[in-house]
Amino acid sequence: MSTFADRLIRWHAQHGRHDLPWQNTTDPYRIWLSEIMLQQTQVDTVIPYYARFLERCPTLASLAEAPADTVMALWAGLGYYARARNLHACAQQVMREFGGQFPHTPEQIAALPGIGRSTAAAIAAFAFGQRAAILDGNVKRVLCRVFGVEGYPGSLPVERKLWDLAEDLLPKKNIPTYIQAQMDLGATVCVRGAPKCEHCPMTEICVAHQTGRTAELPEARPRKKPPVRSTQMAVVTDGTHVLLVQRPPKGIWGGLLSLPEFESSVAPANWWQGFAGDVAVVISALPALRHTFTHFVLDILPVRFEVADLDAVTKIEAGRIVALDAMRELGLPKPVSRILLDAG
Repeated sequence: MSTFADRLIRWHAQHGRHDLPWQNTTDPYRIWLSEIMLQQTQVDTVIPYYARFLERCPTLASLAEAPADTVMALWAGLGYYARARNLHACAQQVMREFGGQFPHTPEQIAALPGIGRSTAAAIAAFAFGQRAAILDGNVKRVLCRVFGVEGYPGSLPVERKLWDLAEDLLPKKNIPTYIQAQMDLGATVCVRGAPKCEHCPMTEICVAHQTGRTAELPEARPRKKPPVRSTQMAVVTDGTHVLLVQRPPKGIWGGLLSLPEFESSVAPANWWQGFAGDVAVVISALPALRHTFTHFVLDILPVRFEVADLDAVTKIEAGRIVALDAMRELGLPKPVSRILLDAG
């Protein structure tokens, strides 16, 4: 066993996380669900979503059979909604092609929707004891600091180097423990902002610690100012109900119910004329808000369109009429929920 792996496993026995809801099981469904939820999302945020999801979909078969709207509603607020669509598609594919039995090898698992190389390796290790290396954000950070890996870890040359290093460091045994220990060290000790080096088992061999470069490694992504986009959202309401439309399956908030949108350069009265014709309406502005995504910023200008009869609108434009006091039961994007609270 390498010095790195030996130190890590010994540290984990005393200081690692051992009681997370998805631990102490080899059920591939629960492990897979947790790994997908944990992609770019903190553990504390995931725990209540994980519990609610399992309450409604306790097995892979029940997830495969669940309506898409149900899956999206369970995911609402967790972000990165393509994960939910892929989760649903993956469950259906496993039922269809593997008879409901999750495949065992990292290669087979990685071929399923929404599962990349690192996630596939984690599932294979935890569920089936496969010997496979992972390389999520936490592990990248640990390896860059301990071994002094230069360059932005998201770039292809540096990522290839890190994969080679991760493969070379794999111990011969205790793979599930080793993989969990890597995750735990990065999540709880070798953290991004202020690493807790005094609690780290790697300080004696860590290049970043020994050279005073923990703040520099791993190197940050080259900074680009995120573009700002703008849109107007229409709150078409009779005072107690609102008109919602379903977003396309791809793109931001894919598949979720949302508010109708129109370009920020269009006058609300002109949009209404094209949207609902001669239906009488009272138009008023609502407070603007800004929502930040990973790659851009969205300025949202909500506009309230109050009508006497929503049925008259839906006869013209397909949509779904929902009671304003039932918003919590739906899978809505967070900004849309905020807008509807202001409009209620």
